[in-house]
Amino acid sequence: MKLAIKLAVVAAVAAFGVAYAAGDPIKVRKALMQATGAAAGLAGGMMRGKMEYNADAGKSAIATLRAAAHAHGSFYPEGSLTGDTTASPRIAEDAEGWNKTMAKFIADADAAAAASGRDGPADLDAFKAAVGPVLANCKACHEAYRVKN
Repeated sequence: MKLAIKLAVVAAVAAFGVAYAAGDPIKVRKALMQATGAAAGLAGGMMRGKMEYNADAGKSAIATLRAAAHAHGSFYPEGSLTGDTTASPRIAEDAEGWNKTMAKFIADADAAAAASGRDGPADLDAFKAAVGPVLANCKACHEAYRVKN
């Protein structure tokens, strides 16, 4: 139950951050990245055995990743790839590749949500199979479309 409360708080804070930043695409992206990072951290912790697998937590992580996948592409308008951001100008330079990357992220997140069913993945192996491809999208996007510090 404590985990469920923590997850609810993380989701509420992330939602507040997105709502607060709605007028600034860079702030929205950062809020989405924080939510995505929290979900990825939770997923990774369970996948590596650093915390016990919990179906509710798994479903929550997948739902957060899915929501982020569907939202992300909307917050990279022209002029928002400079300033206080690590988004690469390559997003605009390779719009076709970027759009394919976002489409794959969405498709994999949708598939993970569908595989989760109503109660979340039944066990750790099912969770890994569902969320692994979603997390691979995060890595691929960061490698191709993020400025490295």
